[in-house]
Amino acid sequence: MPRASNPVISPRKKPRQLRSTQLVDDILEAAVRVLLRDGGARFTTVTVAREAGVSVGSLYQYFPNKAALLFRLQADEWLETWGGIEAILDDETRTPRERLSRAVFAFFRSERQEAALRAALDAVGAQFRDAPEAHALGGRVTRKIRAFVDAAVPTVPRDARIAAADVIRTSMAAVAETITTRGRSLADVDACARASADMYFSYLEALEARSASRG
Repeated sequence: MPRASNPVISPRKKPRQLRSTQLVDDILEAAVRVLLRDGGARFTTVTVAREAGVSVGSLYQYFPNKAALLFRLQADEWLETWGGIEAILDDETRTPRERLSRAVFAFFRSERQEAALRAALDAVGAQFRDAPEAHALGGRVTRKIRAFVDAAVPTVPRDARIAAADVIRTSMAAVAETITTRGRSLADVDACARASADMYFSYLEALEARSASRG
């Protein structure tokens, strides 16, 4: 089945003054409230403008249509989540195991916190995953996890390190999405994060041991 073409998601212009920045922030905060309250099917730019207390014309200065506004919400969620995880993985004051564990915990908790918003966005915007911005962030995630694995187990052959990084990334995303969409408690989510982090690092240690035995 051919994929639907991407909607127009680029903003018309970026805010340059403090007042304009506040206007965009107000619109985005209103959009989140509308999306969570009314769901994707009833989400409209008119409703968002009314919720934000601005004219539809003011909204259209920055977001040409509903798709652009929804994509901005999705992109902000992605960037906020991943920015924090990158900082954790880059923290060389901690051991690789500690960094990986903290990153998994942070990711799982963020997914739980954003589950309602993510579900509403997914209901109306699955095509966003094909947007250039989504692919750019995906590449950034892949590079960071591969760099972490390279530093954690440098003696493992490169092909095996790449495969390990890709397995960790794919597993994190799949497990987190599954458990957080089922309304699990924070304790349950943390337990799954702990088990996942232990499993990932045991996997890396096994690769390292195998490499040493072959050397």
